[in-house]
Amino acid sequence: MNAESEIARDTEGHTQSPPAEVAVVVIGYDDAAHVTDAVRSALAQGPAVREVVAVDDCSRDGSVGLLEQLSASEPRLKVIRRRANSGGCGTPRNTGLDAVTSPYVMFLDSDDVLPPGAVDALLAAAEGAHAEVVSGLCVRRELPSGREVPWQPRLYALHAVVPRPAQRTRLLHDTLCVNKLYRTGFLRTHGIRFPEGRFPYEDVVFAARVLAAAPRIALVPDRVYVWHVRRSDARLSISLDRSGVENWRARTEACRQAYEVLLGAGQKELARAARAKFLDHDLRMYVRELGLRDAAYRRAWWELTRAHLAEYDADDWARNPAAPGRLIGRVVLASAEPCDLPRLRELAARPARLYPPYARAADGTPVWSDGIPQVSLEPLRARPVRALPLAVDAELRPGARGTRLRLRLHELYGRVAQAGPETVEVEWRHRDDGDVVVRGASLPLAPCAASAASAASAASAGMHGADEAAGAGGSGGTAGPVGAASAASAASAADAADAPETTGGTGTWSAETAVDLLALAAPGVGTWDLRLRIRFRDGSSRDVTAHALTGAGLLRRRAVPSARHGVVLVQPYTTHSGALALRVAPGVRGVLSVLRARLSRLLH
Repeated sequence: MNAESEIARDTEGHTQSPPAEVAVVVIGYDDAAHVTDAVRSALAQGPAVREVVAVDDCSRDGSVGLLEQLSASEPRLKVIRRRANSGGCGTPRNTGLDAVTSPYVMFLDSDDVLPPGAVDALLAAAEGAHAEVVSGLCVRRELPSGREVPWQPRLYALHAVVPRPAQRTRLLHDTLCVNKLYRTGFLRTHGIRFPEGRFPYEDVVFAARVLAAAPRIALVPDRVYVWHVRRSDARLSISLDRSGVENWRARTEACRQAYEVLLGAGQKELARAARAKFLDHDLRMYVRELGLRDAAYRRAWWELTRAHLAEYDADDWARNPAAPGRLIGRVVLASAEPCDLPRLRELAARPARLYPPYARAADGTPVWSDGIPQVSLEPLRARPVRALPLAVDAELRPGARGTRLRLRLHELYGRVAQAGPETVEVEWRHRDDGDVVVRGASLPLAPCAASAASAASAASAGMHGADEAAGAGGSGGTAGPVGAASAASAASAADAADAPETTGGTGTWSAETAVDLLALAAPGVGTWDLRLRIRFRDGSSRDVTAHALTGAGLLRRRAVPSARHGVVLVQPYTTHSGALALRVAPGVRGVLSVLRARLSRLLH
């Protein structure tokens, strides 16, 4: 057993009651509806919390009065009211940090809460591992549904101690400042503070400053922070309000500064990892949403992104060259104008999907498209099949005699035929409760007939052509319906030649199954996401989502008769990333709830 795991075991076994050594800095602005809940959650942590410093950023809604009223009966609560609004989160956090007298400090936003036991878990790890920073699991709680999604769960699967951040570059993927406990003296010794004033994504820069100081870090799997996500609020949080291009400008600037901080501190590996994280996380998230924006936004976004990526050097692109974010970034750099947005959206999905056409250069090298041949897809040939961006089409047709799901798997430069796809397992996962799953049968994947494959290529090309015509794309990329179909057909022929076993020269495999609407309707009104697992001849598998095909009779709401519920309202639809999902509303109550929701959206 190594020293790291021994320390982690000691941390787990630490059961003594921690002394009062922690300060919690709570910041808020015009959040009277939630701020006292946040403060109470900090006070409820028990005797380990010596002080709660509530910093009001010059609110106008009576927040200060509520805080002062609470402080009258709680001596641990100190209220600070700033005389002028700072316009951001960094300045009030710095104000609170200056007022802290405790050996340890953590940060809490006014619209979130600390779950019971959070401070004890963090403090025990800090003392047991002699760590300057301790980080724990944050969960994003969607309101009002209550659905919880863990933030960066891979990082917090087990107790661990990281003597130097460069030993675990994955730390850069968690740029939150609120799910962490910091030794106050560590922050002050290194002069680590938040950017002042209106600086969105200030925690990205703060996190880089922390890592640049090379602290000893402990990780705990405990839930230590609940991040409330209120998408229906009149004033969205900075992270949710991505409708304006200035939000993207702020994010790229924060990521640029984080890179410079790390590089300036001699943390070259962490600096590289920061750029890789931008490609894998930030870039892919915004690309998935580009289809929701107007043409002016897309042009401005494209220009900003090209300017940011132009600062990357050859080493940044050479690492993991087949990664979806790197391929997306290279396409953006290769085209002066927005292009291929529907296809980029699919590649930005999780898991990634690379859709036809599968073009080749004159020498047979796989390339992004005929219009952008300088972006090579050759690295895909060496990528394990379990990590390939496989493309699956899904067509769902509800009906009185049964609801049918048709799936079609595309070839990818011969790699799919080479691996030998055998079966696909179908799973519907409840959107609000991921533990609720409806599993279908394991279906054999059959090679498509040549005529069906040609129709598949044309349908896929038509899908992209329609999206381009609707303004989702631009010049210099994927061909239109006829050109794309020709390119896909040519690619299929070349792929068949590459593969030791072919699919009759068609390049696609299909499966079909019934959908158990009764099982999907059992929990009541809800949304279900389609998940697939493709199994190959050698025992390997790939988990994928499926692209929702559009066309006549597809993605339409239908009322399906049901012996149990009377009627089930079924609505197949496409998510922001292009994947198929399904809304189900059983019975008259379910139908009425959908109608009320639609009416509410129309009125507001």
